[in-house]
Amino acid sequence: MKTKTVFQRYELKYLMTCRQQQAVLVAMAEHMVPDEYSHSSIRNLYLDTPDYRLIRRSLEKPVYKEKLRVRSYGRAGETGSVFVELKKKYRSVVYKRRISMPQDRALRCLAGADFWPDTQIGRELAYAVEFYQTLYPAVFLSYERDSYRGMEDPDFRVTFDEAIRYRREALTLDSDPWGRALLPAGWVLMEAKVAGGLPLWMARVLSEQGIFKTSFSKYGAAYQDLMGAGQRGERKYA
Repeated sequence: MKTKTVFQRYELKYLMTCRQQQAVLVAMAEHMVPDEYSHSSIRNLYLDTPDYRLIRRSLEKPVYKEKLRVRSYGRAGETGSVFVELKKKYRSVVYKRRISMPQDRALRCLAGADFWPDTQIGRELAYAVEFYQTLYPAVFLSYERDSYRGMEDPDFRVTFDEAIRYRREALTLDSDPWGRALLPAGWVLMEAKVAGGLPLWMARVLSEQGIFKTSFSKYGAAYQDLMGAGQRGERKYA
């Protein structure tokens, strides 16, 4: 199957307990099935400037915002394949564009030591790097993900993320997913990826379980936790 490189959708996020998750999974059983990559261990390197320009602007909730990251599904060696992603959000619609390349070349391109592929997405990434000038891997962020797709509408996807952790050292995708936890034990982040609104059956079970949409951002939560730990003089890693 050809890897998808361009996405346009709404991404609705919900924080819930494991008990609530089980109720949602029961409701999903009649409408959804595990997708092709039903479980994955996702590792990310979020790119930012030394003064955290991108995430600070994102947290201000502007009409338009963007993030850059390098992502792998599982451990990626120095020459292992990774995705370099440019994720934009405009008026609640998420636009994601990504390109696959070896990790070592991706990091060289981000550092300005190599040329981006001569493609539309490659040129967009080159422009973003030139625009921000001082981008570097700021945070490693990982989580375990279970993914589902709709039986009738394969473009309707639901993911559950657990064990969400971040750190500011050992910034490589060729490493174990250790770090400081972002959610309390027993909590899960659900994301519904839709072209429009939620199916009625999903809206119903969320309402019955008292689960409400949230604006939770993994990198945003990591940044806020990092800043809070620094102000309190706490240890930043767990």
